[in-house]
Amino acid sequence: MTAPLDKPRVTEREARQVAEAAREQDWRKPSFAKELFLGRFRLDLIHPHPLPDAEDARRGEAFLAKLRAFCETGIDGARIEREARIPDETVNGLKELGALGMKIDTRYGGLGLTQVYYNRALSLAGSASPAVGALLSAHQSIGVPQPLKQFGTQEQKDTFLPRLARTDISAFLLTEPDVGSDPARLATSAVRDGDSYVLDGVKLWTTNGVVADLLVVMARVPRTEESKGGITAFIVEADSPGITVENRNAFMGLRGLENGVTRFHQVRVPAANRIGPEGAGLKIALTTLNTGRLSLPAMCVGAGKWCLKIAREWSSEREQWGRPVGRHEAVGAKISFIAATTFALEAVVDLSSQMADEDRNDIRIEAALAKLYGSEMGWLIADELVQIRGGRGFETADSLAARGERPVPAEQMLRDMRINRIFEGSTEIMHLLIAREAVDAHLSVAGGLIDPDTTLTDKAKAGAQATAFYARWLPKLVAGPGQLPGSYAAFHPYGHPDLSAQLRYVERSARKLARSTFYAMSRWQGKMETKQGFLGRIVDIGAELFAMSAACVRAELLRSSDDHGREAYQLADAFCQQARIRVDELFGRLWANTDELDRKVVSGVLSGTYEWLEQGIVDPSGEGPWIADAAPGPSSAADVHRRIR
Repeated sequence: MTAPLDKPRVTEREARQVAEAAREQDWRKPSFAKELFLGRFRLDLIHPHPLPDAEDARRGEAFLAKLRAFCETGIDGARIEREARIPDETVNGLKELGALGMKIDTRYGGLGLTQVYYNRALSLAGSASPAVGALLSAHQSIGVPQPLKQFGTQEQKDTFLPRLARTDISAFLLTEPDVGSDPARLATSAVRDGDSYVLDGVKLWTTNGVVADLLVVMARVPRTEESKGGITAFIVEADSPGITVENRNAFMGLRGLENGVTRFHQVRVPAANRIGPEGAGLKIALTTLNTGRLSLPAMCVGAGKWCLKIAREWSSEREQWGRPVGRHEAVGAKISFIAATTFALEAVVDLSSQMADEDRNDIRIEAALAKLYGSEMGWLIADELVQIRGGRGFETADSLAARGERPVPAEQMLRDMRINRIFEGSTEIMHLLIAREAVDAHLSVAGGLIDPDTTLTDKAKAGAQATAFYARWLPKLVAGPGQLPGSYAAFHPYGHPDLSAQLRYVERSARKLARSTFYAMSRWQGKMETKQGFLGRIVDIGAELFAMSAACVRAELLRSSDDHGREAYQLADAFCQQARIRVDELFGRLWANTDELDRKVVSGVLSGTYEWLEQGIVDPSGEGPWIADAAPGPSSAADVHRRIR
C-alpha cells in the first residue's frame, strides 16, 4: 500500500493548470450568456420564453401544494433559530413528503421534479426556514444524488439513489482548513489498497456533514505506474470506521445548519464507490455545480418575495409626518428596488432553470451569473428591508414579540443571506470563473500569443488564427439592431412601457462590452488574468445585461398569457432603468478607477507601513493559529455525528 500524500506544494501556475484541466473545454451547445459576452445579443435563444411540459407542471404544482401545507404547519422557523437545530420531526416530515428525492428519478423512488419546480420548492422551503432550504439544497444540488445521476454507474444508482430519495441525507466534502477555491492544494489522500481506497485527511465546512448518512468526498489519489492519480470523487458511508465529526460549526446566520469538521483516519472505501475515473473529481464537481448553483439564487428569490411582503405591509402601516412611510420618496425608492429586483431575480432563475430542463443550451455561464447576481442583489434587498424597518429591523423577532409587536425576523434574514456571497464560490471567485468562460473564445484563438511557454512556431500559428478570427468578429461589433429604432418592436405593445428600448440598450451594451474586453486583452495580454478589478466589472456588466434580458422576456411571457402582464411590464421597465444606471457606472469604472492606487495601498498594509493606523484599540480576538492544524492522523475529539431516523 502506497503511503499517504504529503501536503501538496504548488505554484500559482500549477494551481491554474489544475483549475483549467477541470473545466469543460468544449461548447457543444449554444449559450446566450457566452454570446452576450462576445457582443452577440441572441434573443432567439431565450425568446419566446421556454415553458415546462404540461405533465411536469402538473406534478410540480401538486408537490408545491403539499410542501406549502407542510411549511405552514411542520416548519417552525423561530424554533430552529432559537434552538440552532432543525428538529428531527421536521426532517422526518420532509422525508415522508419525498423532499429528499425531489430531483431523483421516479424509478429510484424520487419525485422526478424538473429544475424549475425543484427551485420553486427550495424557494418556498427556504422562506419558511433558510436552514431547511440549505439542508435540502446541499443534499440534492451538490450532495451525492447529482454527481451520481450524471457520472455514476448503473449499479451505484441502483444501490444509493433509493436511499437518498427517502431516508438518507448526503453531504459534499471538498473544502479543507487550508484549501478553499484552490483545489490544487487538496491534501486529503485516497490510497489504493486492493479492492479499496484508504482515505486520510480533514474536511471543513461540511454542510449536512453532522447528520449525513452518505458523503461525496474529494480526495487525491497518488500517481503510480498504473494510474495517473489526481483528485477523485468517492461515495463514503458516514458511519464508516475512522470517520469523526469533530465539531459542529456555528455561524453568524443559518443557525440550524448542520455544518462541521470531519476527519478521516484510515477510512476504507470500496473501489466500487468511486465516481468516475481517477483524476475526474474536480470536473465532476464543477459539472455538478452547473445546475447545482441555481438552488442558491432560487432561495434568494424566496427571500426577496418575503422582503417585499414585509416592506409593503410595514410601509403602509407605519406613518411619519402625516403619511405612510412608503409614500416618502426616500423609502419608496427602496421599495421600488426590492420589487423590481425580486421580479428580475425570479426571471433569471426561472429562465435558467427552464433552459437546464430543456438541455438545448449550455448554461454554465447562466447558472454562474444567476448565483453571483442572486447572492449580491439578495443581500442588498435584505439590507434595504432592515433600513426600511429602522430600529425594528435591527431588533430580534423574539424581542419584538416580548414587547407586544409582530415578530418580524428582518435582522435574521440579513444574517442568513450574508453567506450566499460566499457559499458555492465567493463573489470574487465567481468573477474569475465567469470571466474565464467569457474570454474562452479569445483564449482559444489568441491564447498562444500571450502564453510565455509557447514556442515561436506556435506563436506564429496562433497569430494567423487570431488575425482570421478578429477580421471576421470585430466589424460585427460596430453596428447592430440596438441602433435601429424599430428593433424588438414586439416588446412595446400598446399601453405598456417600451421594453424594446431596453433590449436595444442591451444589444448596444453587449457590443460595447465585447469591444472593451478585446481592448483590454490587447493592452494587457498575458497580464490580463491579474486585472481582477477589471474582470469583475466586465462580469458584473454581463450579469446586469442578462438580468435585463430575462426580465423583459418574462414580462412578455406574462403579458402574452394574460397573467399580470401590465404590472410585469412596469416592474421589468423599472428594473431595466435601475440596471442601466449601474451598467453605465460600471462601464465608466472599467477605465476610471483606483485599481493601481489600491495595489500600492495594499502593499503598504501587508508590509506593515500603515501599522501605526491600528493604534488606539484593543483586539478582542483570542489566541490560536489562523488556520487549524489538519495533519492526518487519528482523532482525539468526541464524535458529534448524529443520524436522524
